[in-house]
Amino acid sequence: MGSEGGTMNNILLSFDLEEFDIPEEYGQRVSAADQLARSREGLLLLLVLLKRMHIRATFYTTAVFAGAHKELIREMARTHEIASHSYAHSSFRDEDIALSKNVLEEITGKPVTGYRSPRLAPVAEKLLTDAGYRYQSSLNPAWVPGRYNNRDKPRLPFRTSLINLPSSVTRLLRLPLFWISFKVFPYGFYKRSCIQLLRKEHFLHLYFHPWEFTDLNGFKMPWYTRKPDGAVLLKRFEHLLQSLGKEGEFILSSDYCDQFEKGE
Repeated sequence: MGSEGGTMNNILLSFDLEEFDIPEEYGQRVSAADQLARSREGLLLLLVLLKRMHIRATFYTTAVFAGAHKELIREMARTHEIASHSYAHSSFRDEDIALSKNVLEEITGKPVTGYRSPRLAPVAEKLLTDAGYRYQSSLNPAWVPGRYNNRDKPRLPFRTSLINLPSSVTRLLRLPLFWISFKVFPYGFYKRSCIQLLRKEHFLHLYFHPWEFTDLNGFKMPWYTRKPDGAVLLKRFEHLLQSLGKEGEFILSSDYCDQFEKGE
């Protein structure tokens, strides 16, 4: 299934499970309770879909969200991987890297070995290794105006003191295939780009947010972060997963790291 010469096409599907704070970047206040409720609403929709499709995913989770939904996170950890998305989404201290790991491990009863920075902000690698992380996923090797320019960084997994799992971009132009692209690119182009990477490089790493799959009308957000949303986006997402599932295998990030280390 989706392999050439015995090489499996690996699909890393991940979600940033966080407080829905993006409207605050654009001047709209959203209460802490509403931020958590919005992400939970989208999460429950996604979990139903993933269960029906027998897909396991990695959820980069803030300690704030996990602390507010402990039973749900414990239940998720039985099937999916819980990794760290720092302590809170809108604030950061160096100690949050280790603290978030400890909180998530206490809630799930399982090791937390992966880290992704909120908004993919750079973080000192020593902080991650000192905290005991095995891998990080904070690199989008593309140019996103106003955020970062990582076009000179590796596109495929690589090792430093950690295993690094970059988000996928197209091979030549380095067009990012992250959550915004899924909204704004023509669906056929986006799907073909993902499939081409799988067939040529046997690796695809995508990330989204649960809150995207809720009704975002009324929130002060740029159009490219807001539409499509809700049921329309969820149906498009289901079609994407069906197509990708014919080309490769969905695999947890930690399981991919096992494979990566064996191949080094």
